[in-house]
Amino acid sequence: MLSERERFIGQIMKAVDIAVLAFAFCLAYFLDELIRSVTSLSIKAYAIGPTFSGLIYFISNYWLMLVGFPIIWVTLLSLNGVYRRYRTLSFRKLSYLILVSSIWAAVASGSFVFLLRIDLASRLFFTTYTITAFIALVVVKWLLFRLLNFAHSKGYNQENLLIVGTGQRAREFIRAIKLHSNWGLRVIGLIDDERNLYGKEVDGYRVIGRIQDIPFLINHLVIDRVIFVVPRLWLHRIEEAILACEEVGISTSISLDLYNLRIAQTQQTDFNGFPLLEFEAFRAKEWQLFFKRLIDIFVSALFLLFFSPLILLVAIGIKLTSRGPVLFKQTRAGLNGRKFTLLKFRSMVVNAEEQKAQLLDSNEMDGPVFKIKRDPRITSIGALLRKTSIDELPQFFNVLKGDMSIVGPRPPLPQEVEHYQIWQRRRLSLKPGITCIWQVSGRNKIGFDQWMRMDMEYIDNWSLTLDLQILCKTFFVVLTGYGAE
Repeated sequence: MLSERERFIGQIMKAVDIAVLAFAFCLAYFLDELIRSVTSLSIKAYAIGPTFSGLIYFISNYWLMLVGFPIIWVTLLSLNGVYRRYRTLSFRKLSYLILVSSIWAAVASGSFVFLLRIDLASRLFFTTYTITAFIALVVVKWLLFRLLNFAHSKGYNQENLLIVGTGQRAREFIRAIKLHSNWGLRVIGLIDDERNLYGKEVDGYRVIGRIQDIPFLINHLVIDRVIFVVPRLWLHRIEEAILACEEVGISTSISLDLYNLRIAQTQQTDFNGFPLLEFEAFRAKEWQLFFKRLIDIFVSALFLLFFSPLILLVAIGIKLTSRGPVLFKQTRAGLNGRKFTLLKFRSMVVNAEEQKAQLLDSNEMDGPVFKIKRDPRITSIGALLRKTSIDELPQFFNVLKGDMSIVGPRPPLPQEVEHYQIWQRRRLSLKPGITCIWQVSGRNKIGFDQWMRMDMEYIDNWSLTLDLQILCKTFFVVLTGYGAE
């Protein structure tokens, strides 16, 4: 659950710390110059003044220290476990590990200078750098802790958990989560097969059902993962629940404190001392998801900037040709059923939703989706916006916010999801997107079941390369208007 994410965050933090330590080297140069100026100490070697050009000259003569010191520090931070358990360490414990690492790093860096015989190395600069580096590392970690806690308090980057079990081991698991808000985990309820526990609270969380209720709960609540912390005697009871989770794309984990199984396409991890088996319905490396998000932010920001004149013209055109707001806002179902507000340029009359009931007999799509070719609710400019897909430009704001991705299954209406078959709900296991395989394969010319299977194909075969292929095809579809109605 957190193991791969922790490893990835650890690699990111190593890169960040190298940058921080390099910055500390530059800052130490100016602090050293300030100290010498105030105390009238002698000028250090290769320092021509507290200026940027002076720093460049100093670095050109001591570039081995600029390169070597950060590597030494990060290596010792890593050996002391700073990156291995970063998400589960308290800030106090993390600061202590950084202090210990700093002391050893100072010794190792001094040895580095001695062994390489770096001439005229200043002891004052060395001391200033050590103190500056330590303070910089602690400050950056503190800021990151605050940022993570703030993001989690606002509901961002949270994982909703349904915990099965209320025994001693399960309660310890729950307490560990409550003690570490920076993990980004939120328990939404507990499951227990004891009838007399239903509706009661265990460690502040309510028992909301029995194991047999899990298929119902995962279809009606926003759940990202179901964790089974149950006794060995319960093993025969949870198989159907795991299969139900797999069918809709919900990840599951099983506590392994009493046994160690080897099951195909599973992953064994450790969660703060709790051995778990993970059954992942959607598998992707953390670095892949990280780059997918970076691409989303970069592309959406670029598009909004590049098309800002067009966005302004469209807004004026909508205002001049029809009554009502420029943007159409609609609640859609996102990742694992999360509700969010989708933005589009309004292409229909203001009361289009009220008129929908009168047009149901004209629906040309099967399944719970409603679409007709010559929809009388579409405005004069709306037909052009839809044909060219310009009406979807505001969705790049949804991408920037994080509710959507550039590529992913199209976000459905909540009422459509209510009519999904169980296997179709798995399309919600991935963040929805502006474009997808269905979007570039004919859209309204494709039946609902085939559309759903296309989304499953995308989820099962997802890669950054596949996203790039879909993006390239999308440009062709937008230019030709293929499949748009």
